[in-house]
Amino acid sequence: MTEELTVGRLVNTHGIRGEIKVLSHTDFPDVRFAAGKKLMVIPADGSAKFEVTVESAREHKGMFIVKLKGYTNINEVEKYKGSLLKVPSNDLVDLPENEYYFHQIVGCEVYTDEDENKPLGTITEILQPGANDVWVVKPAKGQDILIPVINDVVLNVDIEAKKITVHLMEGLLP
Repeated sequence: MTEELTVGRLVNTHGIRGEIKVLSHTDFPDVRFAAGKKLMVIPADGSAKFEVTVESAREHKGMFIVKLKGYTNINEVEKYKGSLLKVPSNDLVDLPENEYYFHQIVGCEVYTDEDENKPLGTITEILQPGANDVWVVKPAKGQDILIPVINDVVLNVDIEAKKITVHLMEGLLP
């Protein structure tokens, strides 16, 4: 069976014509929610998953408003609030060198260039506030550390070993 990757969560309905609000969990929402794309719906209530086809999508206030083929009113989609939207892992878009998918980065241990034997923490989340991504690193104890994904900070990414080496610029530690 092919592994599936989460690309979004159906958080609410939008209007009365069967559109849904989707919180994107993907690096490529324009690709994932493009017209004609197929998605697997994993219902929050535990019922059987099923496939849907995107009819249209548009970005709106940090989310995507998605219209699915065959769903024409709010009553048909309301029951799927909280459901996950997934795609097969073999549906990944090829990335340029030194670029990675969120699922490859989340879970990696972060080390500093000053002490490669002691982990700083584990990446738990990726934020996208603007010009560059920000990795949220959870240390063994204490506050989360926010690491900007810029060349001056991220020195090495080893996806196979799940190890990332960073240079902590002044002011990055809480």
